[in-house]
Amino acid sequence: MSINSSEQADVYSKLPERGAAVSERTPLLGNGSAQTRATGASLVSSVFNLMNAIMGSGILGLAYAMASTGIVGFCILLVLVSSLASYSIHLLLKLCDQTGINSYEELGERALKKPGKVLVGLAILIQNIGAMSSYLFILKSELPAAITSLLNAENTGNAWYEDGRVLLIIVTVCVVVPLAMLPKIGFLGYTSSLAFIFLLYFTVVVVVKKWSIPCPLPHNVTTLSDSHKVSNVSDSDCTPKLFILSIKSAYAIPTMAFSFLCHTAILPIYCELERPTKARMQNVANISIGLSFLLYFVSALFGYLTFYDNVESELLLGYGVYLPRDIMVMTVRLAILLSVLLTVPLIHFPARKAVMVLLYGGRHFSWLTHIVSALIILSVVLMLAIFVPDIRNVFGVVGSTMSSCLLFVFPGIFYLKVSSQPLKSADSIGAIFLVVFGVIMGVSSLTVIILSWVFSS
Repeated sequence: MSINSSEQADVYSKLPERGAAVSERTPLLGNGSAQTRATGASLVSSVFNLMNAIMGSGILGLAYAMASTGIVGFCILLVLVSSLASYSIHLLLKLCDQTGINSYEELGERALKKPGKVLVGLAILIQNIGAMSSYLFILKSELPAAITSLLNAENTGNAWYEDGRVLLIIVTVCVVVPLAMLPKIGFLGYTSSLAFIFLLYFTVVVVVKKWSIPCPLPHNVTTLSDSHKVSNVSDSDCTPKLFILSIKSAYAIPTMAFSFLCHTAILPIYCELERPTKARMQNVANISIGLSFLLYFVSALFGYLTFYDNVESELLLGYGVYLPRDIMVMTVRLAILLSVLLTVPLIHFPARKAVMVLLYGGRHFSWLTHIVSALIILSVVLMLAIFVPDIRNVFGVVGSTMSSCLLFVFPGIFYLKVSSQPLKSADSIGAIFLVVFGVIMGVSSLTVIILSWVFSS
């Protein structure tokens, strides 16, 4: 989530600020007409900001999704989800131009009155809580191994820094909470391009390490050398599957939906874009989704071709097992952890904004409600990260419910309710398809996931 979008959309931007330029606080699309602004974000800066909103912990779960669907099945689903994500952004931008509204919650209110505003607010809150939980889950899983590797110590399980839950609590209290308490954290906007570099480095490492881990996987997983001992499984386990259909496949589409969701940041980024037009913002969205698609596909493909059916639901865990002392794995862990750590406070902002909008209409501010709401949200997130045993549960549940609503269902419904286009128009038909696809995907995926839990317990 970009910090620039958080600043524009945050309720605290509505507070009067002495000495601040009026043009910097005035929405570009207020009252249905574009307003002039002295400065704005460049197209390149907007692309980085939107990519930062798109990409995150989802990149670590896509190799598992490929192992659950096969290479061809994964490609079909990834193209479908990314294309529909781009199209739903197209509908939101059209509504933005028609109505002058630059907030997802306000669009919900315009389309469905107060219930629409509540639904969108709750969806944003739950979605961002799920995203923050997945990020903290990564910290819980990866931080102990990263510290152990840096200290060059044997993993005994007795040291306090080898307990991911302890480290997670310390990091949350010392880093996440102070940053989340700030009314504005504009300096974190500079991490957008840095986060992209971290994820690009992660993709490069996944490609390079494809040739460092043998298949079949070795028995001795403490280290890999030229004289590793391999297992007796057949070479068929090292043959990529083109198409797979199983219960695990139910996690694939929700994980992809989770990975491409950026719609709460689209309208605020549109407002701050230099020379804002729908065509320029659509270019920003298409470039961002295209680059994210490329990184997602390459990292998922080479991650799958490294571990095949033994892919972990969180990809870095596999490299930690088979290459615990590898310098590239150690550095990419630190890069991902730093990116994740700085992203959590950013994602917290729209979640807290949704709470303020739901409770106070976005116009009331006091430090007491600010601090209490932040602490409650972060406490819920921390509990989920500590007690959820598998990151795929977060991707599956949140992706099949809130992500599908924000990505597919809400844009389609809002367009049909607000737009004056006839039902036979191309965009209206596309909006109907978005709603139907989102509902079918969400209900079917959630049903299969719940059934898999029931039968596995």
